[in-house]
Amino acid sequence: MKTIAVDMMGGDYGLPVTLPGALAFLKMQPDAQLILVGDADTLHAALQDAQIDTHRIRIQAASEVVDMDESPQSALKNKKDSSMRVAINQVKEGLAQAAVSAGNTGALMATARFVLKTIPGIDRPAIAKFLPGQNNHLSLVLDLGANVDCTSEQLLQFAIMGSQLVSAMFPGKANPRVGLMNVGTEDIKGNSVVKQAHQLLAESGLNFIGNVEGNAVFSDQVDVVVCDGFTGNVVLKTIEGAVKFIGSVIKEEFTRSFLTKSVAILAMPSLKGFKKRLDPRRFNGAIFLGLRGVVVKSHGGTDAEGFCYALQEAYHEIKVDTLDKIEAGIAKQVAAMEAQAEAAEKQTN
Repeated sequence: MKTIAVDMMGGDYGLPVTLPGALAFLKMQPDAQLILVGDADTLHAALQDAQIDTHRIRIQAASEVVDMDESPQSALKNKKDSSMRVAINQVKEGLAQAAVSAGNTGALMATARFVLKTIPGIDRPAIAKFLPGQNNHLSLVLDLGANVDCTSEQLLQFAIMGSQLVSAMFPGKANPRVGLMNVGTEDIKGNSVVKQAHQLLAESGLNFIGNVEGNAVFSDQVDVVVCDGFTGNVVLKTIEGAVKFIGSVIKEEFTRSFLTKSVAILAMPSLKGFKKRLDPRRFNGAIFLGLRGVVVKSHGGTDAEGFCYALQEAYHEIKVDTLDKIEAGIAKQVAAMEAQAEAAEKQTN
């Protein structure tokens, strides 16, 4: 049985979204159980009103909630019994295999890093997410906002983590293609950090295909796209905005006149397929990669269906034992790079 601890009080809407999302998830995955973390009285009452079978649900009391605009420092210092922290503690204590929260991203990252620590060889965790591309391809993009400023060595670490995650999730991709996000594909482009990261990646033994531009995220030519958190977050928010804009334009055009409305009726199956493929809820749930435990961040403003997908993300992480595979892969990669560096130093001397 796979166990996920859920921060039921976090996010823009809290329980009205997290509870139906959690219940929908349980219907989809019969081999999963949930630890619902939050105000015990409120949770008991909500479950009683829902009139459902609770044999795969356990309630864990938490007396506090991290506000969406609360600073990470305040959450760590003043909210030690928050639903967010208690959910992560379930993973630390081995009572759950993953934690999911729609709460404050900065507070969640800081709390998860403090409680769970990072994998040996990794300085900072990164926020990673699979995004859809051509021919049903998925590209893993990281960092999506955890680290605004990164060193070239940390970008290399992100690439190693991303490669190991793709290999773990997709056994057919034992040697994922890694691209470094840049303003051009030429080696000479980019700032000093990106140029140095390019050199490190080229010498790393990873399947590094060089610099890639933002449009590569939607292609099927790269499996892992690496960037700092500032760039990654801008890319992510731009994608979200573009999808909403495209959807609104299509709706406007098809409702402009009686003729376009008639055409829309004929095109409805294709329009529904288009909407489903680009529905951001289907891709909700970003992974905090590099921690010694599985933590998934749901978008704070998502609905119940989107939150259900975040739980699904955590479920799949558990199912394929990604954490153990990533730790083993990182240890192997770091050892190989250290051996390569020692050999190069001996040749120099």
